[in-house]
Amino acid sequence: MDLRIFTEPQQGADYSRLLRAATAAEDAGFDAFFRSDHYLRMGMASGLPGATDAWITLAGLARETTRIRLGTLVTSATFRHPSVLAISVAQVDQMSGGRIEVGLGSGWYDAEHIAYGIELPDFGTRFDRYAEQLEIVTGLWETPPGATFSFHGKHYRLEDAPALPKPTQRPRPPVIIGGVGKRRTPALAARFADEFNLPFVDSATAAAQFERVDAAARKLGRDPKEIIRSVALTMCVGRDDAEVARRADTIGRELTDLKRRTELVGTPAEVVDKIGRYREATGITRLYLQYLDLSDLDHLELVAAEIAPQLD
Repeated sequence: MDLRIFTEPQQGADYSRLLRAATAAEDAGFDAFFRSDHYLRMGMASGLPGATDAWITLAGLARETTRIRLGTLVTSATFRHPSVLAISVAQVDQMSGGRIEVGLGSGWYDAEHIAYGIELPDFGTRFDRYAEQLEIVTGLWETPPGATFSFHGKHYRLEDAPALPKPTQRPRPPVIIGGVGKRRTPALAARFADEFNLPFVDSATAAAQFERVDAAARKLGRDPKEIIRSVALTMCVGRDDAEVARRADTIGRELTDLKRRTELVGTPAEVVDKIGRYREATGITRLYLQYLDLSDLDHLELVAAEIAPQLD
């Protein structure tokens, strides 16, 4: 089981705080350090000192870490032209020595689009653009050196793009797709995904969606085992009930609500049991731990010391 740290810096974190958390996660032995791609806080968080850009952040972390993999859950297709995104990610992959992974989604948070004047089309149009973005980004990366890439779609048109720079990872960095749509999402995953991720869902919902992705892959003649199964769940772990309650309070979540949900809440022994049951029901081999209080480095150390060794 790969254990990965997933952060939400739009809730309030500058680059220096993200760097401390990323280096602590690397030192603790976690497989990867991921972040969201949002420009506006959610809920009651202060959001101070202000949002940070996902790919600028990852470029910095790429130069200041050495082993840990880096990526997004998920880059919003509404924020960047796909050609620009492909260039940015390829460069950051080079800067990291080939440690970048890209979660790409269609975009959804209407409040941040309104706040910053970013277009958020209706869902159908948005998903059509997203599908074209996947074709363009992966097509640019996979174009052989010396060749050019052209694309004629409904929303984007590229003519003889040089498809440079190339990422360090060949033919391309891993692509992560997710979501609970029952038809188009599994079909896109079957075509483009190296990993399929489901955030904050129960095991029954996850298992059913993974099966849809597998069926879509088989329909295309692809081995479903090529697509890694992963989920993201909130972590709130403590050595005892009092520490669990304190951490829940710090992140502004009701402990009783967290416990009612699928989230990984409780002592290390309780969380290991929850992960085991979830893995048995879904076949996941990768878990993203949503880590909301970036100043609480002891939380990372506790999970690394008391939970990670029991998941081998």
